[in-house]
Amino acid sequence: MPLITRAARIAGMDPELEAFVPLLPHVDLNDPVAARRAFAAAAATAPVPETTDLAIEDRTVPADPDVPVRIYRQHDARGAIIWLHGGGWVMGDLDTEHPWAIRLALGSNAVVISVGCRLAPEDPFPAALDDAYAVLRWAAANAAELGLDPERIAVGGHSSGGNLAAAVALRARDEQGPPIRFQLLNQPALDDRQQTWSARNFTDTPWANREMIAAAWRNYLGAEPAAPYAAPARAADLSGLPPAYIASAEFCPDRDEDIEYALRLLQAGVPVELHQWAGTFHGSQAILSAEVSRRQIAELGEVLRRALAG
Repeated sequence: MPLITRAARIAGMDPELEAFVPLLPHVDLNDPVAARRAFAAAAATAPVPETTDLAIEDRTVPADPDVPVRIYRQHDARGAIIWLHGGGWVMGDLDTEHPWAIRLALGSNAVVISVGCRLAPEDPFPAALDDAYAVLRWAAANAAELGLDPERIAVGGHSSGGNLAAAVALRARDEQGPPIRFQLLNQPALDDRQQTWSARNFTDTPWANREMIAAAWRNYLGAEPAAPYAAPARAADLSGLPPAYIASAEFCPDRDEDIEYALRLLQAGVPVELHQWAGTFHGSQAILSAEVSRRQIAELGEVLRRALAG
């Protein structure tokens, strides 16, 4: 397969998704302020589901600094997920993730604790990881007050949020932190080296291309060399981690690192469900007019429901 460029039609892309490619906003992560504005504007166009069946509460988790969270609870849900938004570690917040956190809560009957992590480059690694880990520890320590079962807490996220979730799982294992029931990793960014076949060949795929991903890693890592908690694919030992669901998008530079991470988890004895979504690109599940996107969103909820079953 030749290098994929945006100038050419991508053979095999889902036609409902392909129709939206010309409408995707341009985001330059070398200009974080402008990128955040463009990302927020795009996120504001996502339809917000009806929230009648949810209790939604904004809280602040005591840490250094404190971490804002938004908690979504349906009925008598006791299983929970610490949920990390995407945006290349540079973009996104509780508001941009709001429609997707609602969908996850409704689809899973889990308590979704959406985390407003600090953003790079102002706060590079390990700031966002420290925030996410602080929320995990807070949720476990305050499970009774929050109405949670401390044995049924998962971590998960989209893209860079999937990176943070995988890193939280590694850190909790290494530090004998709170038990994590499950990892829900949707198109996670796991490897800063960008040497897989998909990373080398998908240079100008829709939304996330090689340059965008390289800029995201530069912002996140700052001047520090990548360590396993920053890039989980660098971890030598994946044994003892929670069971995982990993979803990858076919036309995404991160595709092969996601698949390789799933294989390594399996080889380390960790149960994994891997779904490689044909015809999709990074983040395309947000295009809800496409049938494949609706199936992706529904599957995330159903997988989490099964994983947190009492």
